[in-house]
Amino acid sequence: MTKRTSAKYKIDRRMGENIWGRPKSPVNRRDYGPGQHGQRRKGKLSDFGTQLRAKQKLKGHYGDLTEKQFRRIYAEAERVKGDTGENLIGLLERRLDAVVYRAKFVPTVFAARQFVNHGHVLVNGKRVNIPSYRVKEGDVIEVRDKSKQMAAILEAVQLPERDVPDYIDADHSKMVATFVRTPGLSDVPYAVQMEPNLVVEFYAKN
Repeated sequence: MTKRTSAKYKIDRRMGENIWGRPKSPVNRRDYGPGQHGQRRKGKLSDFGTQLRAKQKLKGHYGDLTEKQFRRIYAEAERVKGDTGENLIGLLERRLDAVVYRAKFVPTVFAARQFVNHGHVLVNGKRVNIPSYRVKEGDVIEVRDKSKQMAAILEAVQLPERDVPDYIDADHSKMVATFVRTPGLSDVPYAVQMEPNLVVEFYAKN
């Protein structure tokens, strides 16, 4: 099992939820935490614990971003006018690796990061290899011609467990997607409930 695969399964086990909705998640078989004490009865989480878990879940969903990366995105969400929680979701969904994942060009968000890193993606005709690159409304994201027959892509397109959301217009015959608009929380097809309001509370207090 690769490091990335084990990492995503560890996140699922730690959260006790299948945060990407994948059929192979270990949580589908064991909904308790990892390790020898994982099966102990779960105590009631404190407010801090609930907020921390909400933050870890959201951070984990986007490929387990570092705390530094996540805090920087949060700080930006706070500066922009409007609801900070909604802004946070919008900024996370505008990451190039998130768009590549949502467009179903790759099977996992971890694969999306690697895919962008390795230079397989063009934005408006130019190669971009920075996963955190921020896509704008109307940007066209496509897979390079040389990369279109990669096994991971062909597998991802066939995946039945998730659909392309309506804020991304994807054409899988050409492997091209347009980022139509910045989504709000209710637009994003999370497999589990995300609570950005608790993330806002967490950072407000800590």
